[in-house]
Amino acid sequence: QVPLVESGGGAVQPGGSLRLSCSASGDAYARGWYRQAPGNERELVASITRSGFANYGKSVRGRFNIDIDGADNSIYLEMNSLKPEDTGVYYCFIRREYMTSFSEYEWGRGTQVTVSS
Repeated sequence: QVPLVESGGGAVQPGGSLRLSCSASGDAYARGWYRQAPGNERELVASITRSGFANYGKSVRGRFNIDIDGADNSIYLEMNSLKPEDTGVYYCFIRREYMTSFSEYEWGRGTQVTVSS
């Protein structure tokens, strides 16, 4: 496994925006982010396949946008109209192949996003 390098995150007021980035070398079927708030299970935020198909969690659809840089496979998550319920630790992940199970996903260390007035 290669390390996933994450950046971005931080604290912002409701309605604000943040941008996350994640880079890892090598090909992958899909990349993206999950998030986890205290006491909650990890939930999908957004993912994008090598062909550019994007998928979003229901709670962020229309507010977040995921993109991939084809040159180096870095991915970016633009988070707009942030709400307090978006608060949590955001984990970048890589799914190497379509048949890769969730337990085999590769994970970054996580970055904290806090939305509070």
